[in-house]
Order: sequence, then C-alpha cells, then structure tokens
Amino acid sequence: MLRTLVTAALLAASPALFAQADPAKAPRKARFDCSQAKDPKACQENAAKLKAAHDKATKACEGKKGGERHDCMRREMCAQSADPAKCEAGVKERAARRDKVREACKDKKGEDLRACVREQRGKK
Repeated sequence: MLRTLVTAALLAASPALFAQADPAKAPRKARFDCSQAKDPKACQENAAKLKAAHDKATKACEGKKGGERHDCMRREMCAQSADPAKCEAGVKERAARRDKVREACKDKKGEDLRACVREQRGKK
C-alpha cells in the first residue's frame, strides 16, 4: 500500500519536477561583467551603448524571422558602429572562419568534435 502511494505521488509530481522554463520568457543573462574591468564605469557606459544599439536593431527588424532577421540585425548593428565597413568585413571574416571549422570537423562527434574545433580555432 505504501509503495502504491509513493508511486502515485511521484507520478503526480513528475510533470512539475521535469518542467522546463520557457526560454523566451527567461531573463537574458548579462553579457558584461564590468566588476572585473580596469575601468568599470567605462565598461558600463559601453555596455549601455551596445544594449541601446541592439534594442534599436531589434525594433528595426521586428517581424522578420530566421536568416532574414539575422541579416537585418547584422546590417543594423554594423550601421550603428563607428566604422560600418570594418564591422561588415569582420562579420564576413568570422563567418568564413566558422565555415572553415565546420567543414574541417563535419564528420566528428562528441569529444573528437570538441578537440577538432579547439584545434581549428587555434589555427589562424
């Protein structure tokens, strides 16, 4: 009888125990920890500027989805940078490097994949 009650209690509680939080509603983790910076005040000002630029880009790209939204966000963020051409060039360079790593490590899995990615990232 006790075994049946414990089993029933566990079954009743299992959805609540294994429920996942909705990632869309979860607060975003702070990307900057200015407490360790050489100049925390400048770091906080830079973080505030970046957040404002991101919010502006998000508003400009509202309603777009997938790759179209990704491209829109990139264009908007680079348009707000001090040197938009340099920003775009950096984005293209990072994308090319990422594609090169993906191609080199495409057939690997698990720890082999991690080791391959680390090795490829070390190469410049």
